[in-house]
Amino acid sequence: MSFTPVMIRASGARVLLNWPMLIWPSAPETGGLRRSVAGFLCAPFWPILLVNKTNKAGADVTQPASVTDWRIKAQKRLPRMMFDYIDGGAYAETTLRRNVEAIERIALRQRVLTDVSKISLETELFGEKLAMPMLLAPVGMAGLYARRGEVQAARAAQQAGLPFCLSTVSICSIEEVRAAVPEPLWFQLYMIKDRTYMEKLLARAKAAGSRVLVFTVDLPVPGARYRDVRSGLSGTLSLVDQARRAFNAACHPYWLWDVMLRGGPPSFGNLVEAMPGAKGTNDFSRWIGKNFDPSVNWDDFAWVRERWDGPIIIKGVLDAEDARRAASVGADGIIVSNHGGRQLDGVPAGIEALPPIVSAVGDKLTVLMDGGVRSGLDVLKALALGAKGVLIGRAWAYALGGGGEAGVAAMLATMRRELEVAMMLTGCTDVRQAGEHLLVRDL
Repeated sequence: MSFTPVMIRASGARVLLNWPMLIWPSAPETGGLRRSVAGFLCAPFWPILLVNKTNKAGADVTQPASVTDWRIKAQKRLPRMMFDYIDGGAYAETTLRRNVEAIERIALRQRVLTDVSKISLETELFGEKLAMPMLLAPVGMAGLYARRGEVQAARAAQQAGLPFCLSTVSICSIEEVRAAVPEPLWFQLYMIKDRTYMEKLLARAKAAGSRVLVFTVDLPVPGARYRDVRSGLSGTLSLVDQARRAFNAACHPYWLWDVMLRGGPPSFGNLVEAMPGAKGTNDFSRWIGKNFDPSVNWDDFAWVRERWDGPIIIKGVLDAEDARRAASVGADGIIVSNHGGRQLDGVPAGIEALPPIVSAVGDKLTVLMDGGVRSGLDVLKALALGAKGVLIGRAWAYALGGGGEAGVAAMLATMRRELEVAMMLTGCTDVRQAGEHLLVRDL
């Protein structure tokens, strides 16, 4: 049996943080429980510890300066199962990493002595004016990251002049979110086996004033998300697993108070009638496995088209042939997306799939993109490669988990400033004029 020594640092808070580790064995099989117990024993000292939080590089993140900082804040505030749900991908998470790395490899072309005293970030998508070419992507279960999380995120988005797209599998219902914001939402739809219930969802979205429907087609079956199994969010749990999960939640008292007590009890607001008796995330995972429809095909798009008279965007396109088919069946737009690396691992990054798709259908329908976008610089790169707008998912989920509505608002303000600076230093004065001339292509 070995013991973990206390690392004596200048801060007394660090000593308080580490003292329980002296008395708990560091064997691998007890590691997770050991950390949870340590966190619990430190509970009386949490107010002190929160004053001196640092990231891995040692930089103070009391005031987050980037999406990466919001990720750190979310990891500290949320129970493991919730953070891993936001942060994780499918299988070995190769595509998850590739989404970010592929964007990082793209080089912007810096220009000088260009008058950039006046620039415009405004654009228009499907008849709606946007303050910048960005919108909040549908993210499932956001109401478990912060109290009534979808409501908070929608308010922050609309205050920033951006659309908010509500997920089918949100905690807050579309009626609740719509009542909290001045403008209608976009609504995201999954194809499920119960077509009658799908019709009800479409009718509810219409009644709430939604004009734009995002039809997600890359989840006929759930991808294998190993982090969710390891954290206890999905799968069959033993009594020990349930105890470990409950203990980890108990080590995050603010989350328990804010989300589960003030905001609870949470339920899947758009699916309550479809999931009678569901009591938690594991029930939800089982319902998804049984009710998402692997038989979905292009005829199902026609079924949706008959029941929705507004713009329909097909989300989850990675192949130019599929993009051409989407244009031929009457889609108004597509989202080049690999579901944030959460479905099929080993596929191209969204930014890699974007250029050939734009070449194939960019003059026929509106092409948007998501996946790996972590800054305003990333937004400009996607626009330069032909996207008309960019969806962000993890970025706002991190900010919501780390700081609620204020966190999302701050993150969006940061991304706006990043986009402005990137435009100024590349000599771009209007986002609608962004093109490949903003990129260095030969690196």
